[in-house]
Amino acid sequence: MTKPPRTMKAILLKGHGGYDQLEFRDDVLVPVPGADEVLLRVTAAGLNNTDINTRTGWYSKSVTADSTATEDGPGFLTSPQEDSAWTGSAAVFPRIQGADACGEIVAVGKRVDPSRIGTRVIVDPVIRSPAHGVGARPMYFGSDWDGAFAEFAKVPAVNARSVSSTLSDVELASFPCAYSAAENMLTRADLKNGETVLITGASGGVGSAAVQLAKRRGAHVIAVAGASKSAVVQSLGASRVLPRQADLVAEIGLESVDVVVDIVGGPQFPQFLKILIPTGRYAVAGAIAGPIVDLDLRTLYLKDLRLLGCTIPDPNIFDNLLRYIQRAEVRPVVARTYPLSAIADAQRDFLRKQHIGKIVLLPPA
Repeated sequence: MTKPPRTMKAILLKGHGGYDQLEFRDDVLVPVPGADEVLLRVTAAGLNNTDINTRTGWYSKSVTADSTATEDGPGFLTSPQEDSAWTGSAAVFPRIQGADACGEIVAVGKRVDPSRIGTRVIVDPVIRSPAHGVGARPMYFGSDWDGAFAEFAKVPAVNARSVSSTLSDVELASFPCAYSAAENMLTRADLKNGETVLITGASGGVGSAAVQLAKRRGAHVIAVAGASKSAVVQSLGASRVLPRQADLVAEIGLESVDVVVDIVGGPQFPQFLKILIPTGRYAVAGAIAGPIVDLDLRTLYLKDLRLLGCTIPDPNIFDNLLRYIQRAEVRPVVARTYPLSAIADAQRDFLRKQHIGKIVLLPPA
C-alpha cells in the first residue's frame, strides 16, 4: 500500500457567508490517524442541508428565514454568532465539511488491526466518545470533526464501517446521513406495519430515504413532493403523492394519518397536526421551509399528540442501515455528481431543489 502523501486537495469552509467562503486548496495537510483511528482515501462524498446551513449560519436563532438563503437572500450570516453551529454553540473555522463518505482505509492507528488497510467502508457520521461524558452530545463528522470534502479524512475506527455491496462508491456515499436520519425518525415515531405516514420533502435525500424505509416497514405512505417528481417518488414506495402547498386537510381529511415525518416545517405545520389521529406522532428533522411555526397548544394536548425532535440516532440505527444496504432492501437515489472543486455549483444546484435524491461530490482520483 502506497504511503499517503503529506498534503491533499480539500474544500475549506472559512466562515459564514456566501460561496466565496468555500476555498478549494491543494496544500491541506493530510490528517494523521490517532491510536484508535483510521485514515480514509475518500472516493465519494454526499452533499447535505447541514453543509449549506453551516455556511450560511442558518442554525443561529437570529435567523428566521427558510434554509434556501443565498448571497442576495434573507437569513444568512456574514459574521460569527455564538449559536451558529448545529449544537447551539459557535461554529469553528476553518472546517472541512462533508458528513457522507465512502472510501478505502489507507492507514491505521497503532491500536487498530493493520488488516483493515484496503477495506472499503462508509462512515457512520455520529462520532461518540466516552471522554465526552454521559449525556454529552456526540460530535458530527463534517461539522465538529473534519469531514469528507477532501482527498483524505480520518475517523475513529469504529465509525469506518465495512460494507459488502455491488453498489458504486457514489451510490454508497448517498446513504449515511440521509438514511440514518430517516430511519431514526421512523424509529422514534415507532411507525408500524399497516399504519399511514405522511412524509414531507419526499424528493430530497432524507425524504426519499424515508419513503423507502417506511414502505419497508409495511406502512401506507403518502408523500409530499413537486408535481414533476411524483412518478419517481411513487416508484420508491409512496401510494400517493401530493403537491407542495396542497391543502392536506382537504386532500386526505382530518385525523387521517398515524405519523407525520417532516423535513420541511414552515407554514404547513398546523395542517400536520390536524391530519394526525389522536395519539398520533410527529417527527421532525429539518425546517427547509422555515423554522418558526404556528402551534396551537390545544391541538397538541387535546389530541394527546407526541412531537419528536430527531437529530442524533441511537447507535443501532446505523447497524440496521448497513443490513438494509447489504440485503438490497433500500436503493440509492443519486441525482448527479460534481467534482469536489465545483462545490459552489453543486450547492447552487442543491438549493434550486429541482433534483431527486442526493448530489454527490467526487474528490480527485
